[in-house]
Amino acid sequence: QVQLVESGGGLVQAGGSLRLSCVASGSIFRIRDMGWYRQAPGKQRELVATITRGGSTNYADSVKGRFTISRDNAKNAVALQMNSLKPDDTAVYVCNADVLRNYSNTYSLSWGQGTQVTVSS
Repeated sequence: QVQLVESGGGLVQAGGSLRLSCVASGSIFRIRDMGWYRQAPGKQRELVATITRGGSTNYADSVKGRFTISRDNAKNAVALQMNSLKPDDTAVYVCNADVLRNYSNTYSLSWGQGTQVTVSS
């Protein structure tokens, strides 16, 4: 069993900043890619940013230059620093991890429950 727990969401004014954190725990041997996704009301879930175990990053065009993803492999953690927030960034943010579990030989995706980010104009 693998659990991902997010924290750091909240209400912020446009132009402000928030930092989201996500920690994975449980039967983990190794984590490959980690990432953040978001889902706004009435919209499909969309990729925000991903990061490989080696630190290579990928961002949605809408957040490039404003958001920064980072990770701590020793802590099985991933973070998302969000600056210059806009009302369009309002969504539930969910982290995921591509996990190789103990005693397994295949990776599988695990997802957190999400944390709400609301940006007021």
